Amino acid sequence: MEGSDTYLIRPNHQHKFKAAIVKECIREIVRERLSGVRYDPEEAPELSSTLADSIKDKVKNAGFDRYKLVVQVVIGEQRGQGVKMSSRCLWDADTDNYAEDVFMNDNLFCVVAVFGSYFY
Repeated sequence: MEGSDTYLIRPNHQHKFKAAIVKECIREIVRERLSGVRYDPEEAPELSSTLADSIKDKVKNAGFDRYKLVVQVVIGEQRGQGVKMSSRCLWDADTDNYAEDVFMNDNLFCVVAVFGSYFY
């Protein structure tokens, strides 16, 4: 048989979505962009959008071939309040995964979740 298969039912081990690697990508970008930043409600929507794009690009370049990515970024003012966040989805527990990280300083909090769903 010449060539290789054009479809894969499961990712090989080195291309599987690894939450620890993705979490490190999230942490690096968020710390770099938000350290020393004060919360501004006018800038928060644009900031969360650019953070999501940067994180998505970095995770894509990490080599998770055939994964569809969803990046969710929430930025809010730090006032000592509690925040709960939840998500639901239907996925394949053998191939799909997620990573999350939380950043806080004196003025703001940022919660980032990246979901990786394998494209069959």
